[in-house]
Amino acid sequence: MNVSALLHTITEPFSYAFMQRALLSCALIGFTNGFLGTFVILRRQALLTDALSHSLLPGLAVAAILVGLSPWGLLLGGLIAALLVALGGQLIARNSRLKDETAVAALYIIAFALGILLLRYARVKVDLIHFLFGNILGVGDGDLLISYGAAVLTFGILVPFQRPVLLTLFDTSVARASGIRTGWIETGLLALIVLALVASLQAVGVLLSLGLLILPAATAYLMTDSFSRMLWGSAVLGLVGAVVGILLSFLANIPSGPCIVLVLALFLGVAYLCSPRHGILIRFFRGRHLHEESLRRWNGHEGHDHDLPGKN
Repeated sequence: MNVSALLHTITEPFSYAFMQRALLSCALIGFTNGFLGTFVILRRQALLTDALSHSLLPGLAVAAILVGLSPWGLLLGGLIAALLVALGGQLIARNSRLKDETAVAALYIIAFALGILLLRYARVKVDLIHFLFGNILGVGDGDLLISYGAAVLTFGILVPFQRPVLLTLFDTSVARASGIRTGWIETGLLALIVLALVASLQAVGVLLSLGLLILPAATAYLMTDSFSRMLWGSAVLGLVGAVVGILLSFLANIPSGPCIVLVLALFLGVAYLCSPRHGILIRFFRGRHLHEESLRRWNGHEGHDHDLPGKN
């Protein structure tokens, strides 16, 4: 392949309007979800978030039955369905012997099955694969507006209120004693998570939307002990992974959702092996470094940023 052909291959995706919309949508979704994923990881809500992503389907199905495939109708339907499952799980747990995670898991699998059945009665022909795995090349103006709205709300709420949110996540009792309305914060964070999941539907679908939230944050968590570095590093990783994934998807003619998630999984794998502080290869070679003075010098070059809980 000569230089001219190589340049054409690289620049070709940017010459199509649908790819320009897809790349912009991926950049917004990846950055927003990566940022929000930090709070999900630190709150240890990954499994709850997975349940919420599956719970979107009946809301999407009802919206498709009532108003067709309007992005705003799908947004409202998905939000209502996921919030009903989350709040319903808490209500059941408080009034029965079931634990929170059991109640939410039971509701989400019921909701998922119901959604699959309801899609048969949609006003327009709906491909289930489209909802499950996404189709980023079909992004329209309404989808872009939802992505913008999710980004504005997420950063507009979590950046200025970062301190009370963190205090609620790490020590709810102290937050309550300080006069913080922890119930409102937890509900608001849950709503932002659901909004991010809905905004990710067109890109990666119901089944893979969790990847855009969890994988960048998990990668950043392995790379640093600083909360601020993890927060913004996760956002950047989400953006880069989503954009690289969609470009590879276009060039290799493979589905966009799995491609984006696998690129983010590659980032996680590299961090797992090669993280400066927690990578298994680094720990292996450090353990085999027998010269005491060199070992002290090795440790002396490590960072001393210990902002995240549980790190020594």
